[in-house]
Amino acid sequence: VQLQACGGGLVQAGGSLRLSCAASGGTFGSGAMGWFRQAPGKEREFVAARRWSFSTNIYADSVRGRFTLSRDNGKNTVYLQMSSLKPEDTAVYYCANTVRNPITSMLPSPGTYTDWGRGTLVTVSS
Repeated sequence: VQLQACGGGLVQAGGSLRLSCAASGGTFGSGAMGWFRQAPGKEREFVAARRWSFSTNIYADSVRGRFTLSRDNGKNTVYLQMSSLKPEDTAVYYCANTVRNPITSMLPSPGTYTDWGRGTLVTVSS
């Protein structure tokens, strides 16, 4: 599965952005997908994930209540709606996918995912 993330940009603190992750060569719906981010000089960190068999989302504590993961079946696209953005949300955001069915505790681990898209940069100004 090839993934393409887009929708990043420059936004002021408190603003919103919606990231998209489009899949080609396969469909979302089996296994799991996740959003990760990497700020300059920092490790890649987990943001949100969804295991399709359970249709439930999990979120990092730092974004819970502000970010929402959703899916458009018709467009084979997953979204990350980001609200109340903070300067510390500044990072390159990546979407990832696996056709395996990982246990919930493995969803925040980057190694769980086999397919990665190119990142999209989100910059939040103070």
